[in-house]
Amino acid sequence: MTVTLKRRLAAATALAGAAVLLIAGPASAHVTVQPSSVAKDATDQTFAFRVPDEDDTASTVRVEVDFPLDHPIPSALVAPVPGWTDQIQTTKLATPIHTDDGDITDVVSQIVWTGGQIAPNHYQDFTVDFGALPDNTDQVVFKALQTYSNGNIVRWIDEQKPGQPEPDHPAPVLYLTSAPASSAPSAPSTAAKSSSDATARGLGIAGIVVGVLGAVAGAVLGRRGRGADGSGTSA
Repeated sequence: MTVTLKRRLAAATALAGAAVLLIAGPASAHVTVQPSSVAKDATDQTFAFRVPDEDDTASTVRVEVDFPLDHPIPSALVAPVPGWTDQIQTTKLATPIHTDDGDITDVVSQIVWTGGQIAPNHYQDFTVDFGALPDNTDQVVFKALQTYSNGNIVRWIDEQKPGQPEPDHPAPVLYLTSAPASSAPSAPSTAAKSSSDATARGLGIAGIVVGVLGAVAGAVLGRRGRGADGSGTSA
C-alpha cells in the first residue's frame, strides 16, 4: 500500500468519525438528572438537572422542573447558580406521608430558575439536594420545560415506554436501584476446600519425590567421583 493511499484511508476514517459525532451529539442532548441512578437507601441525595442549549442562535433563559406527586419528594435545597434566581413551589398532599418524625403534608411540586442564560452549545447544571427519596418506586420521573430567548419552549415531558424507541423529548428520570448486597467475603465452599487440600497434598508429595531424586542423584555422582580418582574400593 502506497503512502498516498494510506493517507487517504486515514482521512476518510477521521471524517467518518466526525460524522458519527455530529449525528450522535444532538440526539443525546436532552435534559437529564445527574447521576441518573442511585440506591434507594443512598445517604447522598444531591443531584443536578443538566440542561443543554441546543439552539444555535438563542440562549436558554428559563428552566422549570416539575416534581411528581404520585411519588413525592418532601423537601429540597437548591444550590445557588451565579446569575440565576430560583423559586421552589410546594403543594399539599391529599394523603400525608407517614414517617418516624411525623406526617408530611407539604411536598415540592416545582422549581423554577430564571434570570440567567445558557449560551448556545453550552449546558448548565442546576444542583438540588433532596430531603428524602421515595421508597415505593423504582424511578422518579420529572418533567422539564426549557424556555429560549426567542420565545420557543421545549417540553421535556415524554415518558419512555417499555420496548419503544426513546421519545424525541424524554422526561428526566432518576432510577432507584436496590441496595447492593453485602461485600463481606463468604466462607469457602466444601469443593473449594477439597480442591485446596488436594493441591496442597500434591505439592507436598512432589516435594518429597524431588528430594528423594536429588539424594539418589547425589549418591550416584559421589560414587562416580570416587571411582574416577581411584579412591574407591574394588569389588
